[in-house]
Amino acid sequence: MIRHNEISSRDLRNRIKNQTIRFGGNCKLKIYGTLSCASGKKIKKENRVFFISEKEALQNGYRPCGRCRKEQYKEWKSANR
Repeated sequence: MIRHNEISSRDLRNRIKNQTIRFGGNCKLKIYGTLSCASGKKIKKENRVFFISEKEALQNGYRPCGRCRKEQYKEWKSANR
């Protein structure tokens, strides 16, 4: 997990381009989603984190976004009732 305020803009762009960062999340709400998600783009920089994979996000206790990861969210919700 990489915090947005702990990485330079240049390094972030390079990691996204090389696909070593594939998902973003909100550390306050513990939700992750795609980098192109409209909800994710509204996250304040100090609350934004990045993940290499969904597995990493889940291991850190984050749940899938209900907007951009609908199927994964449904599965997560069913498993966590």
